[in-house]
Amino acid sequence: MLFYSSPYLNTSRHLFQNHLSFELCCVTDAGALIRMNECYYDKRMDFFYNRTKADTADEWTGPQLIGVLCFGTFFCLFIFISNSLVIAAVVKNRRFHFPFYYLLANLAAADFFAGIAYVFLMFNTGPVSKTLTVNRWFLRQGLLDTSLTASLVNLLVIAVERHMSIMRMKIHSNLTKRRVTFLIVAIWAIAIFMGAVPTLGWNCLCDIAVCSSLAPIYSRSYLVFWSVLNLVVFFIMVVVYIRIYMYVQRKTNVLSSHTSGSISRRRTPVKLMKTVMTVLGAFVVCWTPGLVVLLLDGLNCTDCGIQNVKRWFLLLALLNSVMNPIIYSYKDDEMWATMKRMICCSSEDKSQERRSSRIPSTVLCRSTDISGHYIEDGIIQGTICGKGDLGDKGNS
Repeated sequence: MLFYSSPYLNTSRHLFQNHLSFELCCVTDAGALIRMNECYYDKRMDFFYNRTKADTADEWTGPQLIGVLCFGTFFCLFIFISNSLVIAAVVKNRRFHFPFYYLLANLAAADFFAGIAYVFLMFNTGPVSKTLTVNRWFLRQGLLDTSLTASLVNLLVIAVERHMSIMRMKIHSNLTKRRVTFLIVAIWAIAIFMGAVPTLGWNCLCDIAVCSSLAPIYSRSYLVFWSVLNLVVFFIMVVVYIRIYMYVQRKTNVLSSHTSGSISRRRTPVKLMKTVMTVLGAFVVCWTPGLVVLLLDGLNCTDCGIQNVKRWFLLLALLNSVMNPIIYSYKDDEMWATMKRMICCSSEDKSQERRSSRIPSTVLCRSTDISGHYIEDGIIQGTICGKGDLGDKGNS
């Protein structure tokens, strides 16, 4: 009994208990660390939606879901058909074989791709969202991000092309087809990369504490980066286009008071700039609200009511791809005439082809087409100088 109650034994017992509690503490901390660094690649999206309390079931159910699908299907079909016509018009009409119109056709291709992204979204939204795998959800959002980036970078390249030509007071820049092709490939490479950034690692699958609300597996830091980057590019492009437009107006007024040249030649750069600025304005109006909502979500604004407006801003973004072909045809008469000929396949085209075969292949002319595009003095091989000339010949 004396041995068991000795101070040496009590000290040893105390040391053993401290050592055991220290080991248990280390094991507990290690377990917590492992849980904190746990990744959730194998989870379905319902796990992340439930964590963020994102509302998916109540938004797109019953009549609302049917209405959204019908609305989206109609506009996606319009996007596919109209943007295909724009691309075909640029390919078919030789008057559009210039860098500006090649880039405009690429912008139509970006809108066509956006239509594909919206179709994929329609069939993977609402209650279906919670049943998606992580990879399928990444694909859904990646398509949308890629289409937005392609349109944005394309508008930026068009701004550079317009700056190059306008500052030299030319209708079109001197970019070669090889350089334009390189620019188009670069645009899509950047767009695909930006759309894949969250999939490559900038997400919250291994740190769910920083997940956003609108995009449950996107990090809030990524949403801040994405929205701020796009808004800054918007602002830069608006400033550049306003500066170019003011420069064109000033130069046009100076030239009009000192020269007696073709009015159409002076107005053509202004008309092209009005077309581009209208497209840019529609793009900014349609996408800015959605980007602001993403920014608020990235800043973790819980009292901003972003869940109540997100679907309407998504539909507004959809309208942008619908508006662009309408803007092209409304602002450019030649574009509209080419698209109308492809749609109607009228007999007038066949009669014009028969009459054009009787015109010599080499015609010396100076003309202005219906869109106001000035054609320099020179020899135009195998083309009709102007519709007015053709009408005069037919009447005579």
